[in-house]
Amino acid sequence: MQYRTLGRTGVQVSTLVLGAMNFGKIGNTTQAEATAIVDAALDAGINMIDTADMYGTGDSEEMVGKAIAGRRDDIVLATKAAMPMSDERNHQGSSRRWLMTALDNSLRRLGVDHVDLYQVHRWDPRTSDEETLSALTDLQRAGKIRSFGSSTFPAYRIVQAQWASATNHLSRYATEQPSYSILQRGIEAHVLPATQEYGMGVLAWSPLASGWLSGAVRAGREITTHRSAVLPGRFDLTTAANQARLEAVEQLAELADDAGLTLIQLALGFVTAHPAVTSAIIGPRTLDHLHSQLAAADTVLPAHVLDAIDRIVAPGRDLAPDEKFDTPPSLLDPTLRRR
Repeated sequence: MQYRTLGRTGVQVSTLVLGAMNFGKIGNTTQAEATAIVDAALDAGINMIDTADMYGTGDSEEMVGKAIAGRRDDIVLATKAAMPMSDERNHQGSSRRWLMTALDNSLRRLGVDHVDLYQVHRWDPRTSDEETLSALTDLQRAGKIRSFGSSTFPAYRIVQAQWASATNHLSRYATEQPSYSILQRGIEAHVLPATQEYGMGVLAWSPLASGWLSGAVRAGREITTHRSAVLPGRFDLTTAANQARLEAVEQLAELADDAGLTLIQLALGFVTAHPAVTSAIIGPRTLDHLHSQLAAADTVLPAHVLDAIDRIVAPGRDLAPDEKFDTPPSLLDPTLRRR
């Protein structure tokens, strides 16, 4: 396992981070299975676990808390808030009112008195940067969080938040958690240059592109992955975007084979090769999934392989642009671009 410094925090984290989204309802993972995955990940050298309050509406945090009981001090623990937790309109977002409550709820579920990294799960257009940063700074000073970060923020919001923290003498976002894979490279154009400019740590989620780069999605085979059953539209081969992805996957699989690598090793090695990226977040649902991903822990791709990937999927290109999660709201809601 390799280790890198998380932005400017001084904290050393493994280049593979254990993501716990599949613990509980989302992945139908039991407590015993979750604990076994955590045990194996820690034994392999992973020292950071990432979860969120909305994963299984709290299930993931509770399972993580039970799995790490008695060894919390050896783990860099991260969670997130801002996504809706109920039908109540104020049980979401990044207002001071909600973040204070949401963190207390997360700490209770995790069974800890602090988290090392607290992340705003999505940018909240209803709340000012000053309001959010002020609340996060107070939580940091209270010792409930050590650092805080953003997740899936557009580049311009990353810059705006950095400006707001400096102008108002508040602590700043130390990390960003964007979606990044060989098939979704759009953040290379704007987000990653911004995080590099501000010395932010980057924790890349979905490095296997929702399973497209796991080796389970290949031409001529029926797609039977767990994710395809939950989100069938993302694997509908009648769409142009998914056809483009499948064509790229076939070329990438051949490239990986020629390089003596699995497709998973190629995909994770690509993400962690970018100088702006600190770690790739893996989200195994089973122990077999975990072991196949741990095989990429020390993968370093040579220049000629990275050049070949660039020829298959051009730098800065998203093969499925409709699946971007950092699109400005005005591009999604026409009422926001009309007078």
